[in-house]
Amino acid sequence: MTKPRQFVLHRNDDQLPPDITIEVKETKFGQHQNRPKISVIIPTLDGHRNGLFPLLLEQLSEQTFQNFETIVIQGDPSQGRAINTAVDISKGKYILTLDDDTSLKSKNAFEKLFEVMENNETIGMAGGLNVVPSDASYFIRRAMREIPRRSMPKVEEITDSDLAEHPLLMMRKEVFKRLGGENELLPRGLDPYLRDCFRQAGYRIVIVPGVLYSHIPPPTLLKLLKQFYRNGRQAAFVNRYYPQWVIETPDNHTSAFNPRRPLFFRMARYPWNLVKKVLRGHWIYVTASLAYAAGFVSGYLIYRD
Repeated sequence: MTKPRQFVLHRNDDQLPPDITIEVKETKFGQHQNRPKISVIIPTLDGHRNGLFPLLLEQLSEQTFQNFETIVIQGDPSQGRAINTAVDISKGKYILTLDDDTSLKSKNAFEKLFEVMENNETIGMAGGLNVVPSDASYFIRRAMREIPRRSMPKVEEITDSDLAEHPLLMMRKEVFKRLGGENELLPRGLDPYLRDCFRQAGYRIVIVPGVLYSHIPPPTLLKLLKQFYRNGRQAAFVNRYYPQWVIETPDNHTSAFNPRRPLFFRMARYPWNLVKKVLRGHWIYVTASLAYAAGFVSGYLIYRD
């Protein structure tokens, strides 16, 4: 019997939850051929996500491109391991990851991503644009506009960009597996690590125009601060134990940037960025950044050899 996730370079088999479930759903591809073109992979902890996950499943049925299978991995707190588990049993030529709280805003998103990948062999990853929902609350709208990478500038053509992210991301499965898949040792920074692997292998990472989705932050300031505090602690863990996998993430569309900055540089840059945001009146960003810093300091003091 083949060992599960044999292709994974950085495995984590510690504390595997006993109640992980895997559900595979086939769409119209089964009527025409043996294999789907795309394997849609959705990790989820509870299979509900405050009602957003069931809505996402409904949106899948509305996609103009239906030649895909859906693999849901439920109950694994390690996103990277969950994705690798799904890839291991997937049948598609391409894998497409969604978060369980992603909301698809383009009914032809899968179709556009598939066409781009089929027609451009140099592209290894293709993502969409995270946009502010039209019905979002004032807090959500302001948070997504103030916090970097929470909403994305519009593009008119296929654009090389570091903003392609897991909430809506298509990848070449063969390349994904050859590069060792998701890094299961990282609690945070999976997207930057994987993008860096694809770039180092010579593949382009792009954003496709007209492929829109929404991946919104927590709905209240208190929940947002808790999320950023947790993110800060997880970032401290990675900086402490895996500094080689701390990858820079630019705020705008670009493929030319220094992916690795030393910790002292990032710490020195932090107060200046904070001052600029204060002068602009971006108070949600400021408070979230302070929560992140508190989590980072707390984590850095806790995670010691």
